[in-house]
Amino acid sequence: MTVAVIVAGTVHVEPSERDRFVEGHRDIVEQSRRAPGCLDVSISPDPVDAGRVNIFEHWESQETLDAWRAVAPPPTTSIDARDVQVFKHDIARSGPPFD
Repeated sequence: MTVAVIVAGTVHVEPSERDRFVEGHRDIVEQSRRAPGCLDVSISPDPVDAGRVNIFEHWESQETLDAWRAVAPPPTTSIDARDVQVFKHDIARSGPPFD
């Protein structure tokens, strides 16, 4: 049985560096969305907290995530993230959000 994987959470950067941090990950987002097994990826600024960046990845399986990680490009910026709260979730079941 193939188990889908979600990687999700938040990182914090200096508010003045947030947009540059997000932009520095643009190539990674664009390439990962084209990778086999990628269902979605987003690295985006939080609309409420000026120093928070939201991370979301959805992969068909651990194998497709591992294959991507083996070839993923590095960010184009070296801004330090702090208070990193990003976790991997193995998905046993999915369905409508309001059932």
